Amino acid sequence: MKQGVKTSLVVGITLFSMFFGAGNLIFPPYLGAQSGTLLAPAFVGLALSAIGLPVLGVLAVALNGGLPNLAGKVGAKFRPIFTVIIYLAIGPCLAIPRTASTSFSMAAVPFLGDSLLLRVVYSAIFFGIALAVAFHPEKISSVLGRITGPLLLILIFAIVAACFMNPPGQAGAAQGAYAVSPLPEGFIYGYQTMDAIAALVYGIVIAQNIRSRGIQENKKVVCYTIQAGFVAGFFLLLVYLSLANIGAMGGPLFPEAQDGTAVLTGLAFLQFGSVGAGILGSVFFIACLNTAIGLLSSCGTYFHTLHPKWSVQKWVVIFTVASFLISIAGLDAILKVSVPVLGMIYPMAIVLILLGVGKKWFVHLPKCYVWSVALAGIVGVITELGIGSSILEQYLPFYSIGLGWVLPAAVGLLAGVVEGKVHPQQGRI
Repeated sequence: MKQGVKTSLVVGITLFSMFFGAGNLIFPPYLGAQSGTLLAPAFVGLALSAIGLPVLGVLAVALNGGLPNLAGKVGAKFRPIFTVIIYLAIGPCLAIPRTASTSFSMAAVPFLGDSLLLRVVYSAIFFGIALAVAFHPEKISSVLGRITGPLLLILIFAIVAACFMNPPGQAGAAQGAYAVSPLPEGFIYGYQTMDAIAALVYGIVIAQNIRSRGIQENKKVVCYTIQAGFVAGFFLLLVYLSLANIGAMGGPLFPEAQDGTAVLTGLAFLQFGSVGAGILGSVFFIACLNTAIGLLSSCGTYFHTLHPKWSVQKWVVIFTVASFLISIAGLDAILKVSVPVLGMIYPMAIVLILLGVGKKWFVHLPKCYVWSVALAGIVGVITELGIGSSILEQYLPFYSIGLGWVLPAAVGLLAGVVEGKVHPQQGRI
């Protein structure tokens, strides 16, 4: 029993560390600063989308035996295309290069300035460390779950504790859309983290780390993966709530802040002076490093399953080098492509997650997967391309807030249920 609790805790902290990148660090304090006295309903919205969806993603992957199996419920051709796009878009084409560039801006520039040479040296060191840990994906819980994850929590709560012991101020009036509809606005804000996609790709490495601890039975691996998902969700909730509260306290002091970075930087300086920049820089460095390690490990492990002749280590090296080069030379250009691609596939990912969690209700209704994912994907593509936006905004509910895919997906689900009832022989997976 003790070993089981220890495994769930260590792997759960590992998963939390993989989720908690720079975006997760700056979103909650800015939400707090903007929502002010209406923080409670705004945070409920944030928690539903930025914590609920990722945890459900972990559950969906665990219950369905991995992302490829889950995507395969839509179709044999859809499975490899969707899965590869997800891994590339969330990995070397977006999130991994951004971990180096973001941590460089927060951990190096305030102390050393900015130059191409310094950026190259910093990125080389950053990716060198990430590569050394990601080289053995089955063992990353030994580092993230026992060292960098707990250290990250300690540093974050040092800033939070200082703000609670020496409050920088009181929450002010809610700003902008938060003053009118705080809960929906918080939901949309958390939705933008796109951590649900990360949840889909992390499952393969989490299962490896559980097996490396001597747990081999598939049912137990699934059970521990689900438990790790809830542990990660608990720590995300705790950290988000703490950061959102100090953001609300300090919001009136930084009325010109454009994002959570400015709020956090100002609070750290108020509490610790110039030392605060070092503490905050360390937080950003560790958070970004953990995410880079998790993504490199996941991408390397998955592509090894596609091309077994190349070892996991070789794939990790390839993705590390690619991410390093992109972070130095072409990040802005590739963001113009990868961000819209993520926007296109995110609705499909959420629909797959929800259907995957409710698999027992849809196991004999495969068309539910086909129709709901297809319609969500079509609307996602149309939205990102901006086709007919004025008409869709007028007639499609929630389109203006980026959730225009919800009603079409629901219609697709209903169509799948009806078709499964009319043609039950076709409803077997």
